[in-house]
Amino acid sequence: MITIALAQLAYPTSADAAVETAVAAIADAAASGAAVVCFPECYLPGYRAAGRGNPRPPTAAWLEAAHARVLEAAAASHIAVVMGTERLVDGAHRITTLVAGPDGTLLGWQDKEQLDPSEDELFTPGSGREVFAIDGLRFGVAICHEGFRYPETVRAVVRAGAQLVFHPHYSWHTDGDWEPGGYAEAGNSFHEGATRSRAAENTCWFAPVNHASAHSPTTSALIDPDGDVVAWQPHGQEGLLVVPLDPRRATGQLAMRRRPVEPG
Repeated sequence: MITIALAQLAYPTSADAAVETAVAAIADAAASGAAVVCFPECYLPGYRAAGRGNPRPPTAAWLEAAHARVLEAAAASHIAVVMGTERLVDGAHRITTLVAGPDGTLLGWQDKEQLDPSEDELFTPGSGREVFAIDGLRFGVAICHEGFRYPETVRAVVRAGAQLVFHPHYSWHTDGDWEPGGYAEAGNSFHEGATRSRAAENTCWFAPVNHASAHSPTTSALIDPDGDVVAWQPHGQEGLLVVPLDPRRATGQLAMRRRPVEPG
């Protein structure tokens, strides 16, 4: 068994405040017994597409310093971290996740390949899927839109050996939306139902991680390889969702059984 933590945090009041809150949450997750903690999409410096947050892009210097703080916090608490953030590649901003090992080493990045149309003017897409490993667990990351609407992004990492796929995202309430009282309710949008499908269709664990915001249509949860909801954070409630899982249950059987699809 291995314990994970999902950090459902309120949208940060500023980029600098986000760093301090993240560092504190990393320590809290480690104290709870988690081996790895995942944060929402672009928690550092704060998601800034679709009219959310501060539209000014963070500087390279700010990102470098913020990412260094995350690595230091991981090492100080001996916990792996999956941090939703941005990075600059060839002068262009990408939505990404920084993945830190429990010794504070940078294990790598998972850039968002499939941007939401609202993100096209602010970000450039990445390419390639990565699988990361810590003691007892292999995992991948699918960021927001791509995990909801591009199931092949999840299947690719499961076929490459991932037992768990983290799904950092940001969704918020708009007027007229369903106000959920449970997970994947019939009256809600398709999004939470899609997370159950990602797990079941690949025989893997799946862990969506959202920000905490009032009446949010999605929340943080852990879905087992049968597509059943093991645990979920109440919608809009800030806090750490700390859950144990058995990686051996993630056989990847259905992902591996996929036969090539030939046209015609």
